[in-house]
Parts: sequence; structure tokens; C-alpha cells
Amino acid sequence: MLAMVSLAVLFAPAVITGGDLDTAYQKLKDATAAKDAVQVKVLAAQTCALAREAIAAPAPQDEDEKTAWKNHVAYAHDVEVYSEYALFATAVGAPPATTVDLLETLEQQNPKSKYLFDAYGLYFFPALQETGAAAKIPAVAEKALENFPESDDALAVLAEAAYAKKQTDRALGYARRLPAAVNKHAKPEGISAAEWEHRRSGKLASAYWIAGIVQAEKQSYYEADKDLRAALPLVAGNEARKAYALFYLGLANYQLGKMTMKKSQVLEAAQFSKEAAAIQGPLAQQAWHNAQVMKDDAARMR
Repeated sequence: MLAMVSLAVLFAPAVITGGDLDTAYQKLKDATAAKDAVQVKVLAAQTCALAREAIAAPAPQDEDEKTAWKNHVAYAHDVEVYSEYALFATAVGAPPATTVDLLETLEQQNPKSKYLFDAYGLYFFPALQETGAAAKIPAVAEKALENFPESDDALAVLAEAAYAKKQTDRALGYARRLPAAVNKHAKPEGISAAEWEHRRSGKLASAYWIAGIVQAEKQSYYEADKDLRAALPLVAGNEARKAYALFYLGLANYQLGKMTMKKSQVLEAAQFSKEAAAIQGPLAQQAWHNAQVMKDDAARMR
């Protein structure tokens, strides 16, 4: 029995019984350095509570004491921010279930934490996805976007979710906002430059492809042509999306070429359609037919 009690004490989360902010802070730093997720979760909450208590303490009446009070409040603010960092840093590289747990904790502690902005990409994929909670991702992304309107991770999730539900106006709205958000987002810590570029390219591919398809279906051919041309090299590894991009590039350029009586653009449309027809799928037959019509129409143009 004594051995069991000792074991339980050994692995129990550290608890700060007093109001010593310095002690809590040091214990949290030690747990963070050790990547001890259990300790970090408990200590982050305790440290944050003590820091907020110090921040909320009323200013002393004595002028001689105010400088020390101000310094202590500034220190407490730094400690509070560190408690958020500890949760984020420990979540990075942790098993998916642990990542979800720590980031949910961070979200509850401060939904506007600067560390959440960089964490959402990890939170969505692979953490929630690999823990069988993929259905929760759009709702989490909605909440994220409320606090971080320029979150490229949230915008990418919501653009894809809206497009999948055929909510084309919503999908287009998110897709139009996404490229600017991607270009403003610097590489966060914890991922390689190659992985970061892969993620950026994936989000830009989603943005331009969704915007281009929706605008082509709305017969906004100039905008569709611009976005689909941007999307085409980015979706090169996705044959299904490449087929749709080529198909609608053909349609958009055919209509634009006919409106401006530009034979070269109609011929380019025929080439896009021919390339779409070469990709097996639901668009192949229609794309082949379109290519023949476009070539015939171009032959009648001067």
C-alpha cells in the first residue's frame, strides 16, 4: 500500500498551495522545458490565476510603494502571457489527443491569445482530425475567426466547408479574404520552411480554385479566369481539381474571346478544354465536346 501511495504522489500534478507567483512561474517553466503536458496544464491554470490576482490588486495609496506595485503588475502580465505560451509550446509536437487538450485549455484561458493564432493550423490538422473529431473543425474555425479575422487557417477551413455544402456566396467570401491573410501570416515556430511553404501553397490553391469555380458558375468570367490561372499550378497534384480548373478556364476564355472577338483567346479556351478532356472524370466528355465547338468557332473568326 505504501508503494502505491508513493507512486501516486510521484506522478501527481504539482499543486501550488500558496499564493507565491514566483514559485508557480518557476514550476511552470520547469514543466514546459520537460514537455510534461499533465504538469503544464495544471500549472498554467494556477500560474495564470495568481498572475491575474496580482494584476487586479488595487494600487497602494503610498506614492513610495506605487513604483514597486507597477513593476509587480508588469511582471504579472508577463507571467500570464508565459502561461499561454507554455500551453502552446507543449502542444506542439505532442500526441494529437494531448494537443487538442492543451489547445482547448488555452482557448478557455484566453480565446484571444496571440499563441492561438499560430496554433489553429495544428489544432485543425492533424490534432482534431486524428482524434476523430473532424466534424468539430468548422465550429472551432468559426470561433477562431471571431477572434482572429485574418486567420488563414480558419478562412481555409471555412471556405472548403461552405463550398462542400454548396453555400457558394459564403465560400466565395472566405476564399476572397484568404490570399491576403496567407501573405500576412509569418512562419510560426515549430515547423520547417518546407512544411510552411507546403501549407501556404495548399491554402492559396484552395482560395483561388474555389473563387474561380464559383465565379465561373456565376458567369463572372473575367474574375474566374484570373483566379483559375492562379490556381492551376497550385492544384497540379490534384487531378480532380485540375480538371475543373481547366474546364472552367476553357469556358471563361471562350466567353471572353467571343465577347471581344479575340480568336487567340478562343483557341486558348479550346486548348484548356482539350487538356480537361484528357483527365478521366465526370467532365471529360463535355470538355471534349466543348473543345470541338471552340475550335470550329475559332476557325470562323478572322
